[in-house]
Amino acid sequence: MSLPARIVHKRRATITDLPLYYSGHLLKKLTKEKDFKKYYGELRGSTLFLYKDDTQDTYTETLDLEGLKSMELDSPYQRKEPTIFTLTLHKEEVQLKMENADTGEEWRGYILTVVKKEIPSKMQLLPGQMLLLQDALDQERRRIRARPALPPRPPFLLSASSSSPTPPKDELDHCASALPACFLSVTRQEAERMLEENPECGSIILRPSTLAKNYALTLRLLTPSGPVMKNFRVTAINSGFVIELDTPVTVSSLDDVLQYFFEKTEYRLHPYMESQLYDTCINVSPAPKCISVTSTTPKIVPKAQVAPMLRSQNKAELLPPPTKQEEDEYLVPEDQCPDVHNLKPDGWRASGSFKDTEGKLLHRNGHDGSHNKDE
Repeated sequence: MSLPARIVHKRRATITDLPLYYSGHLLKKLTKEKDFKKYYGELRGSTLFLYKDDTQDTYTETLDLEGLKSMELDSPYQRKEPTIFTLTLHKEEVQLKMENADTGEEWRGYILTVVKKEIPSKMQLLPGQMLLLQDALDQERRRIRARPALPPRPPFLLSASSSSPTPPKDELDHCASALPACFLSVTRQEAERMLEENPECGSIILRPSTLAKNYALTLRLLTPSGPVMKNFRVTAINSGFVIELDTPVTVSSLDDVLQYFFEKTEYRLHPYMESQLYDTCINVSPAPKCISVTSTTPKIVPKAQVAPMLRSQNKAELLPPPTKQEEDEYLVPEDQCPDVHNLKPDGWRASGSFKDTEGKLLHRNGHDGSHNKDE
């Protein structure tokens, strides 16, 4: 069941956050493609939004006309024949086909006016149409003067067709720091699988959308009938982000997007944070022991070479020289020396003889006291 036209137009205005200048059915293809595809187009600001039909509230493609180099008419102007324009953009060529020449002339006038910021000359339009074109030009000039700076976007969400140079490292770090911790570069299927297999890690994942510069939310919500997976689209606009609900909600940052879902679910959702493993034991291996490795080849120990020792022929030469008596060395007088004569063994007699262990009397000359007859 399609939504009422009023709600569709309101949602488009909220999602794009740009003023509408002109709209209508058209056909579009790249120059390398063979067939045209039918779209419903809206010129908002300097961007052409393409929808599958006029009942869709979310665009499928966009054409950034800021880099328009030329807009050429392929066939001569004929009132009742389709009109084909070739738009040379910065990186591609696109052909737009309108049903008749009058509609094609209006498309050309609005596109060139918002891009060049002036009304083209030699326009084949009625005075009322020229007034509407002037109103669109005044509104676009006011929008440009009041346009805020674009919020930072991560580099991997840029359009696949863009080949802009790599931003500086400081800019990449700033973009990465602006993303919430639960942002993961995964697909919808991967996000749902992660939430299903690891409910303890969290219940909401912010991820890139299939549309360039947009995001998506995948969450696992517990209901009385069991857990339910839901996916929501978050569209990036000049002033922030739009949560595409039945009544679109505009917030200023991705953190505010998450906060909105937390509040609406009474904080039953939690950001998905991958669990980190930590060690709980310190294991220190023992010091390596010295291992002697025996070799089958016998080691050859080198012989020490010792110099021959010279021996002196004269023994006196080996004696140390006599030391001189120092002047402060004292001599002990004889009268103070102990009586060496009194230091005799108990066996000594005064007569100069002593007894041996058997009791025999011996003289100093070693003979006993007996006299031979020959004496």
